[in-house]
Amino acid sequence: MKLRIPLLLLTAAASLAAREALDRPNVVVIYLDDSGYGDYAHTGNPVIETPHLSKLAAGGANFTQFHVTSPACSASRYSLLTGRYPGHSGFGTWVIGPDSKPHLGTSETTLAEGLKAKGYATGIFGKWHLGSPNARNGLSPDTLPLAHGFDTWTGTNVSHDFEVALLLKSDPAGTQPVPGYSVLARDLPSDIAASTSLTNRYTEAAVGFIAANRERPFFAYIAHNQPHLGLFASEAFRGKSRRGLLGDVMAEIDDSVGRIVKALEENGVAQNTLLIFSSDNGPWIRFENEAKSKYGDARLHVGYAQPFRDGKGSNWEGGHRVPGIFHWPGVIGPLRQLEPASTLDVLPTVFALCGAELPEHLDGRDIRPLLAPGRFAGKVAPFELAYSGPDNLPNAFREGPWKLHVRLISQTGSNHGFTATREKPLLFHVEEDLGERIDRAAEQPETVVRLLEKLDAVAASLKPVVPR
Repeated sequence: MKLRIPLLLLTAAASLAAREALDRPNVVVIYLDDSGYGDYAHTGNPVIETPHLSKLAAGGANFTQFHVTSPACSASRYSLLTGRYPGHSGFGTWVIGPDSKPHLGTSETTLAEGLKAKGYATGIFGKWHLGSPNARNGLSPDTLPLAHGFDTWTGTNVSHDFEVALLLKSDPAGTQPVPGYSVLARDLPSDIAASTSLTNRYTEAAVGFIAANRERPFFAYIAHNQPHLGLFASEAFRGKSRRGLLGDVMAEIDDSVGRIVKALEENGVAQNTLLIFSSDNGPWIRFENEAKSKYGDARLHVGYAQPFRDGKGSNWEGGHRVPGIFHWPGVIGPLRQLEPASTLDVLPTVFALCGAELPEHLDGRDIRPLLAPGRFAGKVAPFELAYSGPDNLPNAFREGPWKLHVRLISQTGSNHGFTATREKPLLFHVEEDLGERIDRAAEQPETVVRLLEKLDAVAASLKPVVPR
């Protein structure tokens, strides 16, 4: 005779078994690819439906001024995982291709490594884009996630639009492309089934990881390939959104977020899990007028950076300003946080919460008091951010509401009617002037001098790691 235990009792038992909220809390980071600030219902999109994300934003700390260090894939991910500016990386460029020699150095301390040292299970489910084993780096296994603190991985080595992109998984018995991994699919753009499966595949893997590790602390990094061009939505979501394929893609991502939150709740760990949601950069507006491209007619597939100028691949706000949600039931209450922050702040904040040892030479801040002012005492260092470009070197600097440009970067080929040099920089007040339209340099000479000095100080501090 099988003993039947009511679901209510099982849920109660799971809740009782959970650790205290601040006792080595679980961390879940969900990171999208090329998703613009205006691609969500909670940021004002009139037809894209993202109800699960709206609920997260309403119930947690929703940062209206959240930034990345670089408007491109590899450099942005480097900063998220290390808390350091891309200029430290040694990459030499903001995007590492599948045949590129550089990769994330093993001398770096990543989020996964710091948390693993505290007994966390660590998993990545999605795009890596911080190195690939190839002839130029001697097929080094140090290029892939297991060498950087992750216990398990399912995902792509690069963006899914590279012709030779691979879908890989960690596998103790595997040998491809290097020992410890197996290939699930090759040449992703031409493998429609594999590309269409990615969002759901990552979600299922993350949900399984949460269930398998509910009795110990864990770190889950879910790095979706979407909505990077080309767009892929599964059959369950395709053709359902008023916004067309982009809306379908965002609806599937939102559903993924809902399923992950449900898994946290059903496994009794929601109360001691910090969930962070963001994107690696703004939308790829370079293709917003392209009727014929490698992505087909891309005009309706590109997202929105509004009300900010430009998008991916630019140092205007549209390239660097992204959603930033920190959700933690019972710890972080509803808060529309107007203070600016960036992905540089994720590692120092998470390590402080989890008791992990802080590495040296971080560029980010511990922003716990901005997440829950009533719970975490202390002051947060003033917000400063250097904006990086294709060479991973700073070309703009923000201090509080002021932003200084010494070089203009845009993949659109337009400087929007402006010029900027170190001798004659641009200065915008980006809280009063969201679209960076009015140059204030002439009326704020002292601010210009101060920000130039700070930009120079960041540039001087950039010492690339020596790979080992």
